Amino acid sequence: MEFPLTISFNAKNREEEEQDDRIYKKYEELILTLPDSTKDSPSLSSMSQFHPLRCYDGFWFGPEFVLLGVMAAQDHFIPRSSDILICTPPKAGTVWLKALAFATLNRNDQPCKQSLLLSHNPHKCVPFLEFRLYGERRLPDLTAVPSPRLLGTHIPYQLFPKSWVSSGLKIVYLCRNPKDTFVSYWHFNNKLIGEESYRESLDDAFDSFLRGVHLAGPFWDHVLGYWNASLLNPQNVLFLRYEDLKSDPAESLRRLAEFMQCPFSEEEERQGVLDKILDMCSMESLKNLDVNKNGSKLQFQTFKYRNDTFFRRGIVGDYVNFLTPEMAERLDQVMEDKLRNSGLSFKE
Repeated sequence: MEFPLTISFNAKNREEEEQDDRIYKKYEELILTLPDSTKDSPSLSSMSQFHPLRCYDGFWFGPEFVLLGVMAAQDHFIPRSSDILICTPPKAGTVWLKALAFATLNRNDQPCKQSLLLSHNPHKCVPFLEFRLYGERRLPDLTAVPSPRLLGTHIPYQLFPKSWVSSGLKIVYLCRNPKDTFVSYWHFNNKLIGEESYRESLDDAFDSFLRGVHLAGPFWDHVLGYWNASLLNPQNVLFLRYEDLKSDPAESLRRLAEFMQCPFSEEEERQGVLDKILDMCSMESLKNLDVNKNGSKLQFQTFKYRNDTFFRRGIVGDYVNFLTPEMAERLDQVMEDKLRNSGLSFKE
């Protein structure tokens, strides 16, 4: 399968390039009118100051190229009923889910020993709509990409155009306990920022998270959008929990494969295909691959992300090592209030 590695922007003539420029110029002008985290928030984390966030239809996005990608994808991505979208809030197990979905979907063409995941980061194998595809200030042509197209996004379900929802595409959503999600997000941002002078304090970052001012936040609205969609349309929206994936990865992978319409056969189970995929895609295995320890950086516009930035511990309950009991209780209370009467709970 060449799609993940050969996504490129076809050569365009001058008229087409000028048209792209006009489209993105319109988005840039709109972004300047949106609420800015450096001006409209009562307190700021260092990350917000370093990469200001903008509030778009109730959700926060930044840097600017991410929001450009969101707007362009909304207007120009044409989904197919065979598409599969891997959807998550940031730092909820995105890399792991992308790897599992990619390996499972392509297992006939790419047995584990030949998988592209051994030489390429999962984010390159399953590209983000708003980062890699539509955030480059040039509209990609995805019409030649064979089906099923496996794509990723952090875009909230509430921002999906009606054309996406009615297309019949498959949505796989993975969420994680908000306390672990926050801690992972805080570590990730500090790795990205790098400079000591810009490292955000835990208290500042936590305050921003509680107010919903973080990438694709508020967290509770992001989760609720997909949760409600899964209740209304379970045949097209699969709602998974990170904790279930950790406690019973085999059963979770079976559910994922069946949902993607490529279930494991009894013969495959006997031959250990499922177990081999789980082993290859485990966080420990992915983390220790040379490409993810020393490989080339993922680049979006002027931003470069080291592959090892996407891997840390992935432990359930790791938040106890960073959050005080009072902080954990505050976040639990916020989530309880926001999710009240939804049928969804993160109580441990």
